[in-house]
Amino acid sequence: MFISSAFAQTAPAAASGGDMQSTLMSMLPLLLMFAVLYFVMIRPQMKKQKEHRAMIDALTKGDEVVTAGGFVGKVSKLGDAYVGIELATGVEVQMQRSAVIQVLPKGTMK
Repeated sequence: MFISSAFAQTAPAAASGGDMQSTLMSMLPLLLMFAVLYFVMIRPQMKKQKEHRAMIDALTKGDEVVTAGGFVGKVSKLGDAYVGIELATGVEVQMQRSAVIQVLPKGTMK
């Protein structure tokens, strides 16, 4: 009596071929969510970082810039990791290149 009922319970599980398909279908929403997350958040952020890095590498003496702290000044010295910015006549600060967030058009500061 116990053997026949145990055999009857294991038989359908061994013969099921649709189990793999249901597993894939249950993972499909998760994969779609990851794809949307990549194209909406991760990819644009990587593009923005690449553009910022290109802007920092292209800095030259005399460029008018805005820093992360809100200072506006002219680039007076360039180094590998640091940049000297003249905020006013005779007032120069040294800061990291990554602190420069925007290069202004020439003639903005007057």
